Amino acid sequence: MRTASRFLIAIIFLVVVLGGIFGYKFYQFGQMKEMMSQPQPPAQISATDALIETWTPSVKAVGSITAVNGIEVANEVPGVIESIHFESGDKVKQGDILIRLNTEIDEAAVRTQRANAQLAEQEFKRISDLLPRRAVSQSQYDESKANFDAARARVNEAEAQLSKKVIRAPFDGTLGIRMVDQGEYIATGTPIVEINMLDPIYVDYTLSEKNLPDVARGYSVIATVAAVPEQEFEGKVSAINTSVNPETRTVRIRATLDNPEGLLRPGMFATVQTRQPVADEVVTIPRTAVSYNTYGDFVFVVEENDEGVLVVNRRTITAGQTRDKRVAILSGLEAGEKVVSKGLLRLRAGQKVEIQEDEKPSQEASE
Repeated sequence: MRTASRFLIAIIFLVVVLGGIFGYKFYQFGQMKEMMSQPQPPAQISATDALIETWTPSVKAVGSITAVNGIEVANEVPGVIESIHFESGDKVKQGDILIRLNTEIDEAAVRTQRANAQLAEQEFKRISDLLPRRAVSQSQYDESKANFDAARARVNEAEAQLSKKVIRAPFDGTLGIRMVDQGEYIATGTPIVEINMLDPIYVDYTLSEKNLPDVARGYSVIATVAAVPEQEFEGKVSAINTSVNPETRTVRIRATLDNPEGLLRPGMFATVQTRQPVADEVVTIPRTAVSYNTYGDFVFVVEENDEGVLVVNRRTITAGQTRDKRVAILSGLEAGEKVVSKGLLRLRAGQKVEIQEDEKPSQEASE
């Protein structure tokens, strides 16, 4: 009997506990249902209209900035640096002296060769005066003339060797960091300083062979770099390689850019747009209005339901190029339709909304 009583008490206790739990959950469910039945306030959104803009078709690529002329200045002959005539970062003109090497031995060699040339000239003149009187043979005359010509050639050689002890700027440009010091002995071919011509400047990039019909010499080019992301550098296509790389099926393109402030430097990574000399009208919206998804890009379109209340509906679109923070819409959206421009993640299809900010983008044509 005592065992049966204990068992009955345990069962009653479990029933009470479980009943309490289920009762509380039922109460919560009722409260939640009541809350769900109450009308939700409209979501506050920012919206904008889809516009028609005039865009110039372009082909986008990546490339590198290259100097029109850019080298490391080096010496042709060895020697000790006697004087340095520039500072790192200087702008120089073609022919400006950069460094001078010690020239004592070379100057002595020039004087020696000039003395030998003078002696050979005097000998040649005496032979020349004696030849009409047949006091010397023709072979003696020819030999003296050859000796004189050789002596003059050796003078020219010595003077040329001397001139190489003065290293000059090979073209107009901007110098880099000096790599040698005064008094240093430098062997032949020692790098002295880097010099680059910065204005104008090249940008080299590649395009797929399928894009060859979309580019030609003279086409406008816009380049941007990470160092100054808000600035665009304009130029024109100056050369197209005559062959296609058989491994990558791409062709190399070179454009010349204006760089008056010297902001572009050789070696920079650049994003390049090659624009065609035609214009198309496209429907555009802000980039923030598009949700990019693996299964298809979409936007939320603001529309009125049957009750005249503003709601948002999800619509799949085909997005095209992005330019100036706006996206070209190839299909799925018409000009004049209103779309949500910000906060897409907190919205759902059919949700009631209230426009808090109605953005009015400029309708200026995009060049």
